[in-house]
Formats: sequence, C-alpha cells, structure tokens
Amino acid sequence: MQAPLYQVKAEFFRMLGHPVRIRVLELLQHGPVSVRDLLADIDIEPSSLSQQLAVLRRSGIVVSMREGSTVRYALAGGDVAELLRAARRILTELLTGQHQLLAELQQADAPPQPFLISEQG
Repeated sequence: MQAPLYQVKAEFFRMLGHPVRIRVLELLQHGPVSVRDLLADIDIEPSSLSQQLAVLRRSGIVVSMREGSTVRYALAGGDVAELLRAARRILTELLTGQHQLLAELQQADAPPQPFLISEQG
C-alpha cells in the first residue's frame, strides 16, 4: 500500500527541515558548487556536510558530479529554487505582519500623550 500524498509531503518537508540542507540548497540555486566551496561558505565539519549532502542526494533534489578530484553538487531541477523563493516570500509576509502587530502592541502599551490646549489670544 502506498503512503498517502500528505504523508509523502510531510516527509519531504522533514527532509528539508535542517538549516545546513537549506543553506546548501540556497548556495546551489546559482549553479553547481564544489564541496570545497560549500565548506568555505558553511561553518561545518566536512563529515557533517557530507552527511547532509547524502540526505539531499538520496532525496533526489541534488545531484553530484565528479570532475577529476573535485565533486560538485547541483540542484536536480529548478523547482527547488522556486520553492526556496516561495518560502522567502511567505516569510517576508509573515515577518511584515509580525512587525506591524509589534508596532500596534507597542503603541497600545505606550503611555497616553497629554492633551495640550494651545492658548490663542
């Protein structure tokens, strides 16, 4: 029996749910990147990066290519880059809404301003 689609989607998002994996995908949006360059951009031990790359490779959203002694990684398709852009848009909207709510809360907590009557004479 095949798993329901919602369960497969949940497993996909769980696979994405690691900061290093997200960072790797962000770095790969602009084209293939060598493991050496990934290590330079991500503050992580080589063995940990290798582990995270293996998860991404097994999921099928990244591919690896060997060029001599250099291993480069690339996104398997453009949909992953679009997913990251959509996440950025959603987060921007959420954070903007939170910023507006914070401003309203701060305004509500502010002491009332004294009412000044100007003298005209």
